[in-house]
Amino acid sequence: MDLTFASAHSSMPPPDFGNRLLASLPEDDLLHLDSLCEQVHVDVGDVLYEPGQAIQYIYFPSDSLISLLAVAEGRMTLEVGSVGREGMIGASVALGHRLAQVRAVVQRAGHASRIQAGDFCAEFGRMESLQRLLYRYTDTLLAQAIQIAVCSRFHVLEARLARSLLITRDRLQSEKFHLTHEFLAHALGVRRVGVTKAASALQNQKLITYSRGNIEILDSAGLEAVSCRCYEMVKDTGSIGMANVFL
Repeated sequence: MDLTFASAHSSMPPPDFGNRLLASLPEDDLLHLDSLCEQVHVDVGDVLYEPGQAIQYIYFPSDSLISLLAVAEGRMTLEVGSVGREGMIGASVALGHRLAQVRAVVQRAGHASRIQAGDFCAEFGRMESLQRLLYRYTDTLLAQAIQIAVCSRFHVLEARLARSLLITRDRLQSEKFHLTHEFLAHALGVRRVGVTKAASALQNQKLITYSRGNIEILDSAGLEAVSCRCYEMVKDTGSIGMANVFL
């Protein structure tokens, strides 16, 4: 994994302008936490955590997107969440979980602020605003993970793919993005041929275009109609949760 650090002359934006979760802290707390952070560039496919490995850094994405994958038997995976500029990864370290519970893989290249786990835990112990923020945010993540797990067990692949594409669109705030068949197969816990069939079905309905991993949503309303209700539930949970976090 190659993380490129920002220099003093870098044109990358400061973390308090890139990550909404950090920006919601009171100014004094934000500036102090910011002083402990460093900016890194992450590339598609970079693995930030593996299950069972010690968490060394907490990441606050700005324009990058991180996929959280549950792993079974070292090879079978299922996406249980994704984190963009609205959130953070590694928060569980402050709650006593020093080992990663999921695989964190960069889904969209970009930038993130990161802080060493020890520094973060120290600040969590003394900073009440960070405690409140973290408790609300982890509760939101858990609710979304539960709903995605239920969706993966009971709903057909075409609806699950539609749900995944819509969530990605919401995180990136863009109708166009890049997702390979291989990545979607890992995220949805199916074989690549299943992704191909489901994507072709959505494309035949003129809801999306999909070529060489380049996806464009053509009909958002139509894609939402095809998606199961889990999309609305995950979106609403996230919206309500984030609204409470940013109060």
